[in-house]
Amino acid sequence: MIFRGDFLTTQEASDLLGVKARQVRVLAEAGDIVRVARGVFDRTSVERHRAERGTGRTRTWAEHTAWGAVALLAGAAPLDLGDTQQYRLRASLLDITDPSELAIRLRDRATVTTWSGHRSAGDRVREELVIPGRRRLGLVEDAAIVDGYLHTSRIADLVRRHRLREDMTGSITLRHTSMDLDFVHRLATLNSTLAAIDAATSLDPRERGVGERALVRRLELFRENARR
Repeated sequence: MIFRGDFLTTQEASDLLGVKARQVRVLAEAGDIVRVARGVFDRTSVERHRAERGTGRTRTWAEHTAWGAVALLAGAAPLDLGDTQQYRLRASLLDITDPSELAIRLRDRATVTTWSGHRSAGDRVREELVIPGRRRLGLVEDAAIVDGYLHTSRIADLVRRHRLREDMTGSITLRHTSMDLDFVHRLATLNSTLAAIDAATSLDPRERGVGERALVRRLELFRENARR
């Protein structure tokens, strides 16, 4: 596959995403990837879509179910899942060994958007987010990068107050969810599970590898605990 700088042709985007050319155009029309000209697409937006959504062959869990799976992997009790739902979810997790499959199944726990703004906005935005600790994964915290969770009801106000603009290459990543933020905060601070899930869809190969290896360990631990 030949990449031309920051752009991809329709065929290159099709090959990368594992979909037909017609579906590439559908994704662009829906705003899921960025079309910069006829038959030319922004490479970052395509790679981000692939990292977060895979090739479309893996079934994803609904938001509430995804958070239940995160909780089970983290060793916490899921929020508002019945016994039958928990049983089925545990069975599904026991069948998963591929960390990339797990990350894709969990993608609908939050809607991910990237933003840019004034250089002073990052620190102020960071204070309003739930941010999983990257240091637990052995990753260095980058002061220029902001990546965290907030409730869906708050995103419009946050964007307005900090004058953010949506930008596929921006340094501010907002993961908005309708899940109770206190629960998300608990999972984010309990151990490295949520940080690993986030890292496993990173565009940075090293960070993605760290996240995937951490997820493999969480899945192995989950299976060990299930056998006891």
